[in-house]
Amino acid sequence: MLDIPGPLWVASISTYFIWVMIILIARWIFVLFFKRESSKKSNRKTRVYQMLHSLVNWLSLYGILVFTLFHFRSTGWMFQSVFNIGSEPVSIFLLVIAFLIISLTNRISLLVRSYLFPGVYQRYELDQGIQFTLDKAFHYLIMIIAIMISLSTVGFELSALTVFAGIVGVGLGFGMQNIASNFISGIILLFERPIKVGDRVVVDEIIGDVERINMRATVIKTLDNEHIIVPNSYFLEEHVVNRSYSDKVIRLVIPVGVAYGSDVPLVRKVLLQAAEQEAADSPTVKIEPAPFVNFKEFGDSSLNFELFVWISDPEHMIRIRSNLNFRIDAIFRENSIEIPFPQRDLHVRSIDHKIIKELSGKE
Repeated sequence: MLDIPGPLWVASISTYFIWVMIILIARWIFVLFFKRESSKKSNRKTRVYQMLHSLVNWLSLYGILVFTLFHFRSTGWMFQSVFNIGSEPVSIFLLVIAFLIISLTNRISLLVRSYLFPGVYQRYELDQGIQFTLDKAFHYLIMIIAIMISLSTVGFELSALTVFAGIVGVGLGFGMQNIASNFISGIILLFERPIKVGDRVVVDEIIGDVERINMRATVIKTLDNEHIIVPNSYFLEEHVVNRSYSDKVIRLVIPVGVAYGSDVPLVRKVLLQAAEQEAADSPTVKIEPAPFVNFKEFGDSSLNFELFVWISDPEHMIRIRSNLNFRIDAIFRENSIEIPFPQRDLHVRSIDHKIIKELSGKE
């Protein structure tokens, strides 16, 4: 297994474990230092220390792996062929190198997206949807490059990918249309952005906020804190209401019915008063466009009105609607305006007394 004598093998193993212990002790000292310093600094410096903390952890792990490869470079098993790709032998050494390239690239992508990009996003005031798109695009690009380098490292000819692509194409034609459709739809969603992370959407009459756009499906968090997994192709094939597409400002409609005989101008006045009071207490309610009262119709049991109020964020729609209903009920009571319940009048026709007598006589 080894090309060195037994005593030298024991010494080699001992040296290996000593250096591994040194790496672990150095990591432990750095981690303690970063924890102590991050507790005393500002938020910005804390983020830097957290990044360095993660970097030290990763360097420790990959440092041990790289040191293992370097230390045992003179052994036969490290370079022994495991299998062949064409005429090129693939050894354990090459497989570990390929794994290190892909794994380290993934770690670097996570580090950049977690600690470097947020500062850029904050500086240029990019919205949440653009941030998500840039994160995904950067991650996919850097991982594709890492995979191509890894394949070249183990001796895989990239020209053979054309054959693989043909095989995958046949597979897509028979059983992977749905997966391919959702994957391509996810890419379109990321770049065309008909929906983006943070948008409030209505899917099959269910209201929720877009949390993540993954490769196959989009995760939507409902107002009840439930999560809906929606295939990406749905957003390109079906009608989807996006309340945050270009402008978050939406119109909130409050239907109100009052009894027949009510003072209609007074009803209009107090409804606008309720909207003005809510606008004074909640910055979400906009003054421009101004609230408007619509006399909708003469209903079966009531005069039906609609109070139109514009709000700047659809996430507050339920709260604002509830607040306005409370205010309208209170202000109607103060002004003796009645909110009726459905009524039905029963009219009984009088019966001729002669008919009653005739019926009685027959009996």
